Amino acid sequence: MPSWLEQTIGVALVFFILVDVFLTVLYARIGAGVFSPRLARVIWRIFRRAARPFGARAGKLLSFCGPIILVTVLIVWGLSLSLGVALIIHPKLGSSVTATSGPTPHDLATALYASGGSISIVGGSNFEPQTAGFKLLFLVNSLVGMSVISLTVTYLLQVYNALYRRNATAFALHLASAQTADAVEILVGLAPENQAAGGYTNLSEMASEIAGVKESHHFYPVLFYFRFPDAQYAVSRIALLTLDAVSLIKSGLDDRKHAWLKESVSLTQLWHGSLDLVTGLGEAFLPEAHSRERPPLDQATVERWRRRYFAALRRLRDAGTQINANEEEGASSYIRLRQEWDSHVHTLADAQGYSPEEIDPATSRPEMADQRPPVRTRLRSAV
Repeated sequence: MPSWLEQTIGVALVFFILVDVFLTVLYARIGAGVFSPRLARVIWRIFRRAARPFGARAGKLLSFCGPIILVTVLIVWGLSLSLGVALIIHPKLGSSVTATSGPTPHDLATALYASGGSISIVGGSNFEPQTAGFKLLFLVNSLVGMSVISLTVTYLLQVYNALYRRNATAFALHLASAQTADAVEILVGLAPENQAAGGYTNLSEMASEIAGVKESHHFYPVLFYFRFPDAQYAVSRIALLTLDAVSLIKSGLDDRKHAWLKESVSLTQLWHGSLDLVTGLGEAFLPEAHSRERPPLDQATVERWRRRYFAALRRLRDAGTQINANEEEGASSYIRLRQEWDSHVHTLADAQGYSPEEIDPATSRPEMADQRPPVRTRLRSAV
């Protein structure tokens, strides 16, 4: 290969990697990377295919995918930068770059060693630049290397901080639902004895946390691939609980008593924040499924949603909450609201390897709400 072509490829490779680091770490918007988003998708698909034969244990294998993607991207960045500089150095070994002792080897491995040795500190290896141009190259390589190392370490810490916040939000919602994954239990706790004013603060906090989760996925898209075996930490479960809670509030509670809650800014924030979360992830990671036209509702789905709605009303009535007097009108309203988000939530859940029963047990088995202890038992128990 001509030396000028080899060096041109090296410069292009370094530029390519630096652009990807800039877009991923500094620009930090979903889908903005040059190659790292594509690399992440390839690794995710490999894990999905490899997990299929494991059946019920597939989720355990998929839980390793996120950390492996993150480590792989960081390693590829470092190796690619070293290779790019090595391609620039390689044609000039023995002339512009020489060994400090003995003859200078001329192979690519030596160029890689010299490049890697200068990536964090100038003069850190037993190779020295002999010309002004290569002295400047070694200096720039060192500065770039130290900057990239600092950025990637910071990025790694920030990703796990964002993951912690997402998991904390998911666990808080799980606890708010009395560990049932049923949004009606959140409503029961928000408006005990028909008093929703006290729970409005909790609703506002939920809205803020959902906004944080949504923005975390924009800043750190790799979070999408952190998939835990327990469905309570799934993004689709987070969105389902909040969107279903809003849908039940809008359709199931009495307008005269709870109009202020239905029209509140916190409820609006919670609805739009949760909907933007699932649609944004769908657009970025599942473009084909997201752009596909939604099929018309089949009668079986409508009936399942109606059963879920009436089961929720029975639970609210048991809690002493004033409900919509026109239950049929409320059921129609619930179905309209649910139609806006249900397909997004379940498409996202399926993409991450969760079954509908794991993400939404309250709709899969509506009768489970009637099997719980009466709400009044909370007066004398811990739950």
